Amino acid sequence: MTVPTPQAPRHVRAVAVQPHWSARDFTTPDAFRRWMRAQLEMARPHLRPGGVNLVVLTELNGLPLVLRGGGWALRLRTFERVALALFLARLPRALPVLLRERVSPIRALQLADIDANTELYLRTCRELARESGVYLCCGSAPMPRYARQGTVLRRAPGVLTNQTVLLDPQGNLIGVTDKVHLTPDEEAGGVDLTPGDLNELRVFPTPAGDLGVAISLDAFRADVIGSLAAQGCTVLLQPDANGAPWTSQEGLPPDPARVRDQPVAWLESSWQVTAQRQIPYAVNPMVVGNLLDLTFDGQSAITGPAEQAPSLRSYVLTDPRPGFLALAPWVTEGTPDELRQAGLDRAAHSGHPLENEYREDTLHADLTLPPATRPAPPRTPHEDALDALLRGEARAPRPGTWRAALPALPLLALPLLALALLRRRP
Repeated sequence: MTVPTPQAPRHVRAVAVQPHWSARDFTTPDAFRRWMRAQLEMARPHLRPGGVNLVVLTELNGLPLVLRGGGWALRLRTFERVALALFLARLPRALPVLLRERVSPIRALQLADIDANTELYLRTCRELARESGVYLCCGSAPMPRYARQGTVLRRAPGVLTNQTVLLDPQGNLIGVTDKVHLTPDEEAGGVDLTPGDLNELRVFPTPAGDLGVAISLDAFRADVIGSLAAQGCTVLLQPDANGAPWTSQEGLPPDPARVRDQPVAWLESSWQVTAQRQIPYAVNPMVVGNLLDLTFDGQSAITGPAEQAPSLRSYVLTDPRPGFLALAPWVTEGTPDELRQAGLDRAAHSGHPLENEYREDTLHADLTLPPATRPAPPRTPHEDALDALLRGEARAPRPGTWRAALPALPLLALPLLALALLRRRP
């Protein structure tokens, strides 16, 4: 009888990048490529030469591509005004989408150029994964659902989910995950995205770990974490874009008068997941910076078994605790009142000298993982389509024209469309 040889554990270097973004980073393809490349350059000193490296980028780092070609509109200073201006300027492309697919103006604005933006996003990420030789969690971006028809991709009408794409060091597609639980700013009153399906969540076995993705709010939800844990996830990836001052307070439903500090709430995501040993490790990068009138701030972290943490530490406004393998410091120290004021000083349109002064950072931690035993899940038609796009075997659909839609639109509807967009808060 042959006794199987035990497989050695895997050693992986996980890197979380905390970049500082601005609206100008998204107004041209070259600006976007520079911003994304800068993040991989931030990660480079943290990579283990000759080892397996996993780099995780932040949530919604493709959302502002809606600004591509719209640098002229940034002087309007708020996302609501900029979105209205861009919708009107792009009416020949956005209007047919709005009428044909029966979506809101803000979703139509995004879908009007989504094929070109998706291709720019994916090809940029593929190039960076190949150049750096890393497993890359691209962050996340609003993307449609595609199916391949020969050499052309067909987009599912009206669908626009918050998607994370995983690539291997050769730039090949590993898999795609949709965000299941949307925040109010992502729902119909905001950028109007489509929620993902809990039943479609999968774990992707790779040399960098059995990877499961819980985008931002999903990492707080027991149904998502339970599904990934049951499928054998060993490394949870939590790309994040927290749209508020980090030291502000949030209301607790169902009574909004009850409040708690945001860092206290954040302990209920990836740190809690690893502290309760539901999943061994978690990587949570967070983007910072003011995007027009929107504020993004946080502390990126990598968490894991308490016995592997070098010291007791935690987010600001919380008590030190075990389990943080790596943690980005916040921009300053002080009393709770001083910290809360410091967050407000840096927020968008504060007028304070420290407005938009946030901390860029890069973290890494070494993870010890069990040997992979799970087979890769079957690919979805959408993943097959994206893979064909990346390999150059298929192309995204070309934009349509608006002439066919004009007879269906009385001219009096134009002011109503503008009003509808104004009443939506991107």
